[in-house]
Amino acid sequence: MLNVLRNIVQEVNGAKDLESALHILVARVQQAMKTEVCSVYAMDQENRRFTLRATKGLNQEAVGNVSLSLGEGLVGLVAVREEPINLDDAASHPRYRYLSETGEERYNSFLGVPIIHHKRILGVLVVQQSARRKFDESEEAFMVTMSAQLAAVLSHAEAAELVLESDHSKDSKIKHDVIIKGAPASPGIAIGTVVVLSPTADLYDVPDRNTENVEEEIHRFQSAIEGARAQIKQVGEKLADLRPEEQALFDVYIRMLDDDALGSEVVRRISENKQWAQGALRDVILEYVAHFDKMDDAYLRERATDIKDLGTRVLAQLQDTIELLPEQNFPDNTILVSEELTPSMLGEVPENKLVGLVSAKGSANSHVAILARAMGVPTLMGAADLPVKQMEGIELVVDGYRGRLYTHPSQKVRDQFQAIVEEENALVEGLEAIKDLPAETPDGHRLSLCVNTGLITDALRSLDRGAEGVGLYRTEVPFMMKERFPSETEQESIYRKQLETFAPQPVTMRTLDIGGDKALTYFPIEEDNPFLGWRGIRVTLDHPEIFLLQVRAMLKASVGLDNLKIMLPMITSVSEVEEAQHLIYRAHQELLDEGVAVTMPQVGVMIEVPAAVYLAKTLSGIVDFISVGSNDLTQYLLAVDRNNPRVAELYDSFHPAVLGALKHIADTAKENNCTISVCGEMAGSPAGALLLMAMGYDMLSMNATNLPRVKSIIRSVDTIFAKALLEEVMVMDNPQIITSTVELALNKLGQGRMLGPTVSA
Repeated sequence: MLNVLRNIVQEVNGAKDLESALHILVARVQQAMKTEVCSVYAMDQENRRFTLRATKGLNQEAVGNVSLSLGEGLVGLVAVREEPINLDDAASHPRYRYLSETGEERYNSFLGVPIIHHKRILGVLVVQQSARRKFDESEEAFMVTMSAQLAAVLSHAEAAELVLESDHSKDSKIKHDVIIKGAPASPGIAIGTVVVLSPTADLYDVPDRNTENVEEEIHRFQSAIEGARAQIKQVGEKLADLRPEEQALFDVYIRMLDDDALGSEVVRRISENKQWAQGALRDVILEYVAHFDKMDDAYLRERATDIKDLGTRVLAQLQDTIELLPEQNFPDNTILVSEELTPSMLGEVPENKLVGLVSAKGSANSHVAILARAMGVPTLMGAADLPVKQMEGIELVVDGYRGRLYTHPSQKVRDQFQAIVEEENALVEGLEAIKDLPAETPDGHRLSLCVNTGLITDALRSLDRGAEGVGLYRTEVPFMMKERFPSETEQESIYRKQLETFAPQPVTMRTLDIGGDKALTYFPIEEDNPFLGWRGIRVTLDHPEIFLLQVRAMLKASVGLDNLKIMLPMITSVSEVEEAQHLIYRAHQELLDEGVAVTMPQVGVMIEVPAAVYLAKTLSGIVDFISVGSNDLTQYLLAVDRNNPRVAELYDSFHPAVLGALKHIADTAKENNCTISVCGEMAGSPAGALLLMAMGYDMLSMNATNLPRVKSIIRSVDTIFAKALLEEVMVMDNPQIITSTVELALNKLGQGRMLGPTVSA
């Protein structure tokens, strides 16, 4: 049966539209189940009725013309109960509803299963037979499995249909204001026309092929490398609105093509395996993609997209298939849509024409999202139901605040969003006035606002927003860009740039956070459960030569600046801290002995796992500061991967358990006069920042984009009000009610605008 299931799913998935998908489904299921009838009743969300959309065995004229209200008949009962109904005499059931149009009076046996996607009922799959018998357990299990497997496929097909038409008749017409959801990646509203872009070459389609002329293949590859370099440079130069520091992201692309990076590996495979250039390139790129895809850190996992885009560019040069759209094909208000957006695609749109970005794949941690935020372009990522191939040329509204798309917007919706655009522009201009002012409450309480960085571009952008330092610098990034561990001198140079950029403000550098699901290509780690495996401080303590070299580089980079702070990741025990401190002191003494006038920096720990929460009192007594990684702590406390769309809605930093842990950490740290901070999304949320301030956190570190709004909230709310609000929500047991309570309080204070615009569409 497994092969049957797989074949049906693949065939339905390949259908050109929803109607074709449903007809394939009923035909194949009827055949697999050996029944006389198979039908699909689809939920009409607007009218809240189940309409017969496809059937094999019933009267075809009934398709599209027969419907049942929610709860009506056996089909409605299946939907309401959200479970299968299996009957040997359907007509005798009290909820049976006879539909004469279908010609179903002779069918006695009935088995109906709901089709549910993300808690939303899409329809009901039904099989019927004239013989009176209950379908056996294996048949029922097959139907349930089929329904579960097809739910996402049908949801995607349904979205495509809604974008294109409003009814199922031959005279279909455009459907206005259809909503497609995704993950907000860059705030703002965009109203424009869709242009769909996709890579011109597909690495996955490259066949194996040997070569007898190795030198010729190497020459071909090197020529393709030069062509790709020139193209990437040209793309970067076309993004004239970006600062030079932002354009440096494209320099990273170019450096990856150097002889000591991807390029040398491809050449080696051509030589050793006598493989043609395309095949060697495919193998190297896809190995890197697989490596990055396995990583837990979302920021680093998104590098897989960058690697794949780079490989595709080189492959296109090899195949000589670069075909960029001419400038006249881009409308003035272009919304770029792709199955998987890449940074280089942004440069293909002429200057001043790009207003929005939408990607079916990816997250807010991708380079595209980073560049989008830098450019101020509203962006939505991870729109899994997005019918990319059908989007070309349609009008679209991108809501980068809530993560929603509105296709073919009506005039009413267009006017509503245009008003939001004007309102937000006025708000941003107003926040410019407080950029250089302190984050201080009206009653004199001062809070430090810092930023999280991973690239030098992040740091430079942060200074424009009034950042007071770096609360988290991810040192893994330079390690990921190499095919070996970077030398002490190389690390020192990288760290020095970060420290100089913010001097004299502090820069908190997290020691190397690798291992398990973040294994380097040159330091592979294979584990059954990488999420709970050999990672973070565990790896570097097991390899003191790596840890010492990195700490020495950090210390040497800080000479004369003295704004370095060192932070230890994924701490779960006191012994880990003590061992790490010993190594840091040792590195410091070594440098002094070598004549380097380096000052001993502050050393702190990250609290990211539940074990560290309960050790907060002890930890705060032996370190200089504590920083809570709110994203990871929330995920570990709630056992929810926030990047997994199936459970992402369960991820909530306002969950009572998370708030309780944060309050406990703050209280115990304050008892030991230990500085405490939070880095993560909660710190960058105006509502979250208000509660964290009330708990007693000294510093908040966040994405630079959120900093002005958080500062505005802090400068508008006194501590007495904030603490009273905290006391009120700490006794609540529902995260949604907690969120609503805080937002209502801010609205009453006239600060509702800082939470984001109110959208009634």
